[in-house]
Amino acid sequence: MSLDLSRINVPFRMQPGLQRLADGTPQLTPLAAGSALWADKKRVLESGASRLAVPGFDQRPVVAAILARGLAEGHAVEAPLELAFEEDFALLDGPSTTLPWLCVCVPSHWAPEAKLGLPFTAVHAPVADNQLLLAAAAQLVRLVTDGGSWERWVWTVTPSCRHDQHPARQARTPWPAEPAPMAFAGQCFLRSERQTFFPLAPGSSQAVFTIRVQLEPLAAAIRSRTDARRLHDALASMSDAVLAYKGLQPARARLLAWLAMRAA
Repeated sequence: MSLDLSRINVPFRMQPGLQRLADGTPQLTPLAAGSALWADKKRVLESGASRLAVPGFDQRPVVAAILARGLAEGHAVEAPLELAFEEDFALLDGPSTTLPWLCVCVPSHWAPEAKLGLPFTAVHAPVADNQLLLAAAAQLVRLVTDGGSWERWVWTVTPSCRHDQHPARQARTPWPAEPAPMAFAGQCFLRSERQTFFPLAPGSSQAVFTIRVQLEPLAAAIRSRTDARRLHDALASMSDAVLAYKGLQPARARLLAWLAMRAA
């Protein structure tokens, strides 16, 4: 499942965008051995940096819950979590709103070790234009830890084809110097994340948070004039704060020019 561009909000706003998932909707994706994502996750796993937990936390129940979810969806698991699924994982504790455990290999320009044990509001404090998100923090945490399953999507445009974007492991890839919009867009990628929640156990008030990073060449991701217009209008409506947060300021003019041509 990839991002349906019709779900991109216009005008663009930093907002939760949660949708409840119907019972039985798949939330895990088997990881293909030898793929680019597999290689990035394997490097982090072998470095010992993939899993983090607050002192005294027993990770066995959350690992067991993820494996059970995979089996329920028909996935035979014969590898560590990191190499079994495309998704990264975290545990959200409802009463404290904190993340006591993370299994993250391919973060999008954030450091998992800096988020461990923090409450929801502190985790999202660096996000640009985060007023709506923070104002709804308590309600959102209650919602996603109430025993149901939920989904949201986030996206950006990037010049990097790497899945792992940990700030201490990967310097930001510079935007191409190419001035021509078409040639510039040909060197860009649409990076999306499908983020979902499912209950750790019935009545636990804890939820497993899944993050599936997907990368697609931008030119291939724009499949219609409608797609081009929607992405154009979303980029055009981003605030300066959001553009800076996403690192899109140097690229927006050329992206808008190319998208306008594709939409015409």
